[in-house]
Amino acid sequence: MPHYKDQNNKLHWIDSSEHESYLPVGSVQITDEQAQVIKTQELAEIESAKTYVEKRQAEYPPMTDYLDGVVKGDQAKIAKYIADCQAVKTKYPKP
Repeated sequence: MPHYKDQNNKLHWIDSSEHESYLPVGSVQITDEQAQVIKTQELAEIESAKTYVEKRQAEYPPMTDYLDGVVKGDQAKIAKYIADCQAVKTKYPKP
């Protein structure tokens, strides 16, 4: 599948040359290796733009782990859940 980049260095791809008219004006075809570099940069930009709240939410353990510990009276499971949450808070502190 051919890859293209536009004038703003944004990545685009099409499934056949019949659809080239849908590409932004000024787009140029690039190699798979060049496309991978752009894709990696775009993903890094998205990740760095996430707030600490979004990063925490993505890594917190499921609340069902905590509730399961409460229902079963399993203090070790409750303590592990709390420790796991604290580790995430430490990893992504408030600014």
